[in-house]
Order: sequence, then C-alpha cells, then structure tokens
Amino acid sequence: MAKRPVFQDVTENSPAPAAPTGGMIDAGHRGARGAIRVWLVVLFVLVAAMIALGGATRLTGSGLSITEWKPVTGAIPPMNAAAWQAEFDKYQQIPQFRLVNPEMALSEFKTIYLWEWSHRLLGRLIGMVWALGFLFFWLTRRLPTGWVPRLLLLGGLGGAQGAIGWWMVHSGLSGEMVRVASYRLATHLGLAFAILGLIAWYVMSLARTEAQMMRARRAGEPKLFSMTTGLMHLTFLQILLGALVAGIDAGRQFPGWPTMGGYWIPDTIWDPALGWRNFFENPALVQFIHRMCGYLVAIFAVVVWRRSRRSPHPVTRGAYTVMLAAVAVQVLLGVMNVLHLSPLPLALAHQVGAVALFTLILRARHNARYPYETSVRGTVR
Repeated sequence: MAKRPVFQDVTENSPAPAAPTGGMIDAGHRGARGAIRVWLVVLFVLVAAMIALGGATRLTGSGLSITEWKPVTGAIPPMNAAAWQAEFDKYQQIPQFRLVNPEMALSEFKTIYLWEWSHRLLGRLIGMVWALGFLFFWLTRRLPTGWVPRLLLLGGLGGAQGAIGWWMVHSGLSGEMVRVASYRLATHLGLAFAILGLIAWYVMSLARTEAQMMRARRAGEPKLFSMTTGLMHLTFLQILLGALVAGIDAGRQFPGWPTMGGYWIPDTIWDPALGWRNFFENPALVQFIHRMCGYLVAIFAVVVWRRSRRSPHPVTRGAYTVMLAAVAVQVLLGVMNVLHLSPLPLALAHQVGAVALFTLILRARHNARYPYETSVRGTVR
C-alpha cells in the first residue's frame, strides 16, 4: 500500500480504519462471565436447598440413621428387604436407638433413613455440578483472569464440608450421645454459610465487567462497607449460635417472649458441674445468648441502615432497606419459634430466613463496595 502524505485530506471515500482486534476477545470474556454466573446461581440454589434439607434432617431426628460414610456406593439406597434390614441392624447398635427410639419399627426407620440419604445425595449432586462446571470452563479456556483460584476454593471447601459432615455424624455414633455434638453441627453449618456467601459474592461480582467493577470501586463508600462487614460477622455469629441451639434442642425449652419460661434470666443458666461446657450444653445459657445476640443484630442493622441513608446511590439505599426488612422478618420468626416450641415448619422458615438475610446483607455490602453508577438519566447497570 502506497504511503499517504502526512497532511492528506481524509474524504468520505477514504477507507475506514481497521477495527481493533481485541473486540472478539472481550466479547468472549463477557459471554464467559455470564455463563459462569448462571452456573454459580445454580450452585447457590443447591447449597441453599442443602442448608434447608439439613435443617429438616436434624429436626426430624434423621441425622444418625446412616451409620457409615460411603461417598460413592452410599449414593444407592437399600433396594430390597434384606438390605433395609441390614441398615436397620446397624442403626440399632448406636445410642440413639437404644436410649431414644427403642420401639422404632422398620417402617419408621425407612422414613428417617430417606431424609438423611436425600441430604447426602444432594451433597453429592452439588459436588458433581461444581466439578463438571469447573472442568468445562477451564478446559474451554473461558475462565476470566484471576478466577481459577476463587473457583477452586469453592471446590476445596465443598470437599472439606463432606468430611466435616461425617465428623459431625460420627460424634453421635458411640458413647452416650443421642445426637450429634452441637459444636460440630455449628462448624458444619458455619462452613455451609461461608460457601454460600462466597458463591453469592462471586455471582454479584460477575454481573458487571471488570472495567465497570473498577470504576464502581472508585465510587465505593468505605465507612458503610466497613460497618456492613461488622454486621455480616455479627450475623454469622448469630447463625452459629442458632446451630448450638438446634444441636441441643434448646429452642423447644423455655417458651415465651420476652421472658424465658417466665424468667428474664432462668435459674438454670449456669451449671457448675458443666463449667465451660455450659456454653455448648446448657439449654438455658445457649438460648439466652442466642436471644441477646439477636437483639444486637437488630439494633446494629438499624444503625447501619441509618448510615446508608447518606449514600448518594439509590440502588445502595434500596439494598439496605430490603436488608432491614429481612432483619425484621427474621426477628419475628425467632419470636414465633420460642412461643410455639419450634415446630418443623416454623423452624425451617427461620433457617431459610437466615439464608435470605445473610445473602441480603452481602448484597448491601457489595453495593457499598461497588455502587452502581448513577446519572441524570438514572442508574447505569
């Protein structure tokens, strides 16, 4: 091609400059971010369902019905009468059967077995969905830069969750234990919420391009973000305390509100014989601490919400209002549970409410860190 003079006029017949070659690459990355986000949303729904199903398994007393950990062959339930009887024979050897369910029939055992089997099967499904999705995006080179370690972390935590689940179940298979150890249950539930929170954060981060996220971060509100981080940690602690309450059935004792069984502070709140184990094994103390922490969460949520009113971003303010409404619903569910001794539907609603509240706190926190741009024409998404 002949060289043009430096000052040659550009007419309408002049060829247009070549388009930059990076357009297709950028488009590919945008497509990958969208597909990865859909995959993570599926994982989020499955993990949320796993938390709810785990709560139902505990509330129905089904968690110890399967006395062995068989990650592969355990996916197949008993298929004939002899196999069912063999599983029932194993259950009859543990303390829960001897001390709590000595009159249980095989038909009743099948019900609790299928609750626990469904819980474990869903865990296997989550692992498979993660593995297949990760391998697909990795082998097809569709993972955005820097996302391989984040997604591998999810898989590693998922594997650890399976091992911790068995560690939890094993605590109730010997000695005089008739249920799993409450602190192991809290560890198991806490890790589930950590996984759920990471997935939710990744889903929100993938909703926009890297360039949009970088611009949004410059407009972030550090003070509001820091306060919401504190609220997130306090709520996580409250979730762990809720697991301790569930682990010893403390929610079905000391009915009433605002008092506990008619007392502001129950006489049995401290048992000298238990010592430090009061914090894990004394129903009065465990429920009392859970109630007090719930009040702190509600008060702190109002403080954070009031601070969010100063935000110049409408989407951020809206996220905090929805979060505060979720706090109010969760407090109401907690009160209803202690008034009615935690029946299965109310207890499950309270646990699902914890999932929703934790997610909405994360959403508000993400908006404080990466606010949506606003202009005279409205919010730029």
